Amino acid sequence: MRTITIRQAREGLSHPEQLFADGDEVIVTRRGEPIARILPIAPAKPSLSTLRDFLASQPMQTIPSEVVLAEDREERW
Repeated sequence: MRTITIRQAREGLSHPEQLFADGDEVIVTRRGEPIARILPIAPAKPSLSTLRDFLASQPMQTIPSEVVLAEDREERW
């Protein structure tokens, strides 16, 4: 956690990639009192249940792949 003054925050906001580059929490203070807390964004992690829901929504192939390939080859001749 890093603490900066309101003046440092104002000056640093013109280059936020430098001000928040470490990805750590930043506390902004005015006259020694905290007035704001800036938190990094947590990366979105796909959950296992989301993947299961996605797979369950996909249609299952009822025809064996060998049959599909054989039909495709026959159509080409």
